[in-house]
Order: sequence, then C-alpha cells, then structure tokens
Amino acid sequence: MSTPEHRHQSSLAHSVLLIIDDSEAVRTALEVLFSLHGAQVLGAASPQEGLGALGREAVDLVIQDMNFRREAMSGEEGVALFHEIRRRHEGLPVVLLTAWTHLETAVELVKAGAADYLAKPWDDTRLLTTVRNLLDLRHARNEAAGLRRERHEARESLADRFALCGAIYESAAMHTLVSMATQVAHAEVPVLITGPNGSGKEVLADIIQANSRAASGPYLKVNLGALPQELIEAELFGTEAGAFTGARARVGRFEAADGGTLFLDELGNLSPAGQAKLLRVLQTGEFERLGSNVARRTRVRLIAATNADLHAAIREGRFREDLYYRLNVIELDIPPLARRREDILPLARHFLEEGRELSAEAGQALLQHAWPGNVRELRNVIRRACLLSGTPVIGAQALNLPVPESARPQEQEPPLDRGAVEQALQRAGGIVSRAARDLGLSRQALYRRMEKLGLKTDA
Repeated sequence: MSTPEHRHQSSLAHSVLLIIDDSEAVRTALEVLFSLHGAQVLGAASPQEGLGALGREAVDLVIQDMNFRREAMSGEEGVALFHEIRRRHEGLPVVLLTAWTHLETAVELVKAGAADYLAKPWDDTRLLTTVRNLLDLRHARNEAAGLRRERHEARESLADRFALCGAIYESAAMHTLVSMATQVAHAEVPVLITGPNGSGKEVLADIIQANSRAASGPYLKVNLGALPQELIEAELFGTEAGAFTGARARVGRFEAADGGTLFLDELGNLSPAGQAKLLRVLQTGEFERLGSNVARRTRVRLIAATNADLHAAIREGRFREDLYYRLNVIELDIPPLARRREDILPLARHFLEEGRELSAEAGQALLQHAWPGNVRELRNVIRRACLLSGTPVIGAQALNLPVPESARPQEQEPPLDRGAVEQALQRAGGIVSRAARDLGLSRQALYRRMEKLGLKTDA
C-alpha cells in the first residue's frame, strides 16, 4: 500500500507545471525545485508566452506572478492573466505568487477561483506541499469525472437495450440495481425489493415488469399498507357471494393478474393467514376465493416490496420464514437517498416545473439535507417550492428546508487585530488555509476577517 509521501512523489513526477514570471531567477529557482521532485517544468517570461505555452502543452498547474514589468506595481497584469487562463482553461489550478502589497488582490482572485496564493519570498517546503495537494485534488477530480463519464455511457447503453421507465439516477448504487432489475426481468421467479419508504421501490418493479415476458399482460399494484387487515385477503384472492355480511362475488388481484405481473407493496402488513395463502400460490399457483372451496389456478409474476425488517419479523414470529425464502429468490435492496447523494440534484431537476431552475445555493441546501423521506420527500419539496417561488430561479429559502447543524451560527469568532492576522499569514508563508488553522478559523472566516480589517494594497 502506498504511503502519502509516495502518492505525493507520484503526483509531481507525472505532472507538467508552468511558471509565468518575468524574473529569470524566479523561473530558474522554481524549475530546479520541482525538477528535483520529478516534475516537468515549463517557463514563460510574460503573459503572452504563458498563454502560448498553455495552448501548446497539456499543463497540470500554473504558478504565475502578479506583475510582469519592472515599473508595474498594481498587479493588474496578473489579474488579467488569471482571468484569461480561467476563461481558456476552466478548472486548471493557478497559484499566485505575490508580495504583501498585493494581498487584497490575491484574496479576491482566490474567491474568483484561484487555487491559492503564496507570498514572495516563498518557503520551498510549503510551496511543495501546496502544489502536491492541488495536483492530488486535480487528479482525484479527473478520476471522478472519468467515472461519471463511464457511468453515463453505461446508463445510455442500458437505456438503449431496456425500458427503464423514466428512472432518474446518477449513483453507481442505483445503476447496479437497475442493471440487476433488467437482468432478472425475464426470469419467471419472484423478486423482493427492500428499502425505506419513498426510496423508489415501485420504479424498480416497473422496470422488471416492462422488460419481462409478461410485459404485454396485466400489471396490477396493491399497497397492502393502505388496506384494512380484514380486507387484504379479499382484495388479493377475491370473494364469493355471502362469504361475509354484504359480500358479493368479486375477482381478486391474483385472478385478475393471470398471465401478467402483480406488485405487492408493504408486504410486511400481510396477516399470518394471508401469508399462508400467498405461500400456497407461489408454490402451486392455486388459491380459493373467500367463502369458496373451489381451487382456482393462476400464473402470475410476483414482485413484492417492503420497508420492514423481515429478518426481525421472522425472529418475532410475525412473518413466515418459508415465505421469505420463497420470495427472496432475487432481492434488490435500495439504499436511502442520503446514501446516494449523486441522485439528489438529477431527481430535483426532474421534478422541477418547465422553465424553472435551481440556484447554486438551493442545490447546496438539497445536498446538505438528510432526506428522511427519501425521493418522495424530495419530490414534495420541489413541488412546493415551484408553487411558492415567484421567480424562475428557485432559491434556497423557497425550499423551506431546516438549516443543517454545520450551517448554524457557531460561537462568535475570536477577536483578532490586524497585526495578528498579518503575523499568522507570515508564519504560514501566505498559505491561507494554514494561517486559518493557526488562528482557529475556517478559511472563509479568515477571508471575512481580512475584509473587515481593511487589508489594502498599500498595507
């Protein structure tokens, strides 16, 4: 197993760095520093040379100066260069080299997307650490993007071959489940779908039915949790006239679904008597209507779903073990939405009304929410927001979600004067994250404190 040091060496050894600085001494010093650690280093003496190198070479990280003429002191050239790099090469890490006189400008550029800034003269160890961390992050993001592309291509391939019934997902977990659903669809065996309420069990059932040999036959759904216990058996198996007071002859769902598929939701609500009859149907295909001794036959593909812990129910004597194993030929277990967060935003956008979109803040609020009600809760939140929001762009406030603990106001930030902030930045070699840790603040909090203290370019 590789150590962090080995990973750092590898990230530098396989990387191309571009140094844009008008000082040949600076370019040479940085080239020597990074070359000793295996990196390929390119140099450019001006913004034009730097942009030209970026156009020709595949560069992993840029280190740029803020001024490129001896008489220039404002940092305007560095600002313009940074924005041009960002326009042409979005996502490319850019580290700013700056004097303390450009601290405020560097802070603004970090907020605009610069990876970090370092003060001149720099500390070699800290500079190496910063670059290694940024390269590791870039490599991780590239790998994640590659995985997303692979999953997208796999979803497209699956959708070309099977009916996915409008399933919306991005996560690997759901792709695995949807793939399994399409694979078992043609097998004439029962399928048990487990997972919390509102997680999408019915969608998997629809996919199984749509790709089964019985796709052209009847497809009936029964929510056993919505029926009184005394009516469940009559609903499933039918009744004969006079079976109980007021009973009329009625075809049950098993009989009506003959040659097709029957989806039983909330299976854990089935009574012991109903469980015995269900087991018999699965074993023999036979059943009797309530009030009748005449055996009837049916051929039905059964898909059952439950949010209950059937193992616990078996231990407590509330569910038949033989029925469980008869149903559990194929089990698809859907994780809660909180454990597949890649699906949150695609689902939210799917539920939006036409012409509506989510703000960045709303997207973050959706990702931070715990979603105890799973997909059903998400759908209701988006529908409510569409009704209550008076603008095309739905903001976080319109979602009306509880504020997560991490976003709630914490204890008041410790009082810090200008000197303490400057000293911390000097000790950290200009690396804001290190200075923030030294001061006991988050990086964002330190940026806010810099603004409040009025650290100007002439400070």
